[in-house]
Amino acid sequence: MKYAFFPGCVLEGAAKEDFIATVAVAKKLGIQIEELEGWTCCGASHVQDVDPLAVLATNARNIALAEAQGVQLMTVCNTCTLMLREAKNELDRDETQRARVNNILGQAGLKYKGTSDVTHFLWVLIRDYGLNNLKAKVVKPLSGLRVAEYYGCHLLRPAEETGFEDFQIPTSLADVIKAIGATPIDFSRKLDCCGFHAVYPAHDSVMQMTGSINADAAKEGADCVVTPCPLCQMQLDMFQKEAKQYVPNDKDMPIIHMSQLIGLALGISPAELGMTKRHMTSTVALNRFVGA
Repeated sequence: MKYAFFPGCVLEGAAKEDFIATVAVAKKLGIQIEELEGWTCCGASHVQDVDPLAVLATNARNIALAEAQGVQLMTVCNTCTLMLREAKNELDRDETQRARVNNILGQAGLKYKGTSDVTHFLWVLIRDYGLNNLKAKVVKPLSGLRVAEYYGCHLLRPAEETGFEDFQIPTSLADVIKAIGATPIDFSRKLDCCGFHAVYPAHDSVMQMTGSINADAAKEGADCVVTPCPLCQMQLDMFQKEAKQYVPNDKDMPIIHMSQLIGLALGISPAELGMTKRHMTSTVALNRFVGA
């Protein structure tokens, strides 16, 4: 089971801990991932408004690099997943655009063929690896840990681009949480937008959104919020203190990457998962669930 790993810009810097945790978890599970050599930014849902052809060609190039290896392209960022899948879907259905893009790629000796799928680590665990296999690898079941499952917009919507599950009633993240022994709380805001992409143009509204997610997770009895998207994790963690000025909340809510939660259940230490130094909101309260 091998994948070309597309980390995306955020895992190279601000969410380096998710990169560390994803690599550690994949190794424990026996999933072979190798960082895609020469990858470039997906456009992060903004650049296409300026130059859509440039973004299409850029992501066609990213996919073509994976095709050259004969493997699927896997990411852990919801926005990267959406941008790459939008490009793939357009190229697969529009021969004219594909020809235009391949004319551009040809200058670099590449060609988009449409032979590699674009997937997310969460989908790999569900569809390719299997929950029973994941359960079998658990050495520290996270019994008693109540988790607010938070999907993030771009893994679910628009449904015609993502298409993995029912975007209104998703279960994939909750299924993974249950497989490692924790309890998903069926979080009331699991489908909400965190506001990451609008934090600067609509600051006050986004702080309301971020604050409401964290406050309601606390009200509903969660010990932490877990998300498969590093951008959502950053928004809910980095802006948590400021968002409390808009939505008062006495609890400091740990915001955990999906890879980190799985890693804990696999017996990887919090330090090895980047949990001890890279989070704005302390995750120490979770140590009691793994005996750390």
